[in-house]
Amino acid sequence: MLTRLLEPEVMDDPAEAAEYDAMDHREVNSRFVADLLHFCPGCHGPVLDLGAGTGLIPLLLEKALPGSCVVAVDAAQSMLRLACAHARSQKAFPDFLRARAQSLPCADGAFSLVVSNSLIHHVPDPWSVLSEAWRALAPGGWIFMRDLARPDDLGELENLVALHATGESATARRLFADSLHAALTLDEVRASVARLGAPPATVWANSDRHWTWCCRKPWLQGVH
Repeated sequence: MLTRLLEPEVMDDPAEAAEYDAMDHREVNSRFVADLLHFCPGCHGPVLDLGAGTGLIPLLLEKALPGSCVVAVDAAQSMLRLACAHARSQKAFPDFLRARAQSLPCADGAFSLVVSNSLIHHVPDPWSVLSEAWRALAPGGWIFMRDLARPDDLGELENLVALHATGESATARRLFADSLHAALTLDEVRASVARLGAPPATVWANSDRHWTWCCRKPWLQGVH
């Protein structure tokens, strides 16, 4: 089993943020939102996006859920600057907020939908983010998270980089490899959501390199 190797929690270097933003995330982001709408029927705002990065998914969420308030949180100022620029160019109006996902400035149950794409692998203590996201989610609301899954060994990691990052810059390939190494395994995610009282079966592998957690928070804790 490949040991988890942490990477920097916050990508706040302007050059690295720009490099990340230059990567083509359109297919991944579109699939994220399409799957969200499929697996979370009737979902609506207010929406909280944790680790929103350069803000591309919040912009898609505004279009997919018209009239919903979208709050996009990230800890990196460099990412949020790019997110604001994207929003201005599309005449969109998500609320961008600089904050750590481990300590959100919101009341319990403030959001009807909590989403996150590719945040958990950045965090040294993923439980702190998962539990805080669960706290911010209203009873009856949906949580939809997706992230990379750590491969079993270094050979599998290298194969995934070769398969999915061909044609990217050397920096982009390194970032992808580091992120795979820092990710959780499927079993680790399932164990974490079980601590929250959520069914482990609500976590599944949706690709050769990703897991998804989709769950509706019970109106009464312990009732699913």
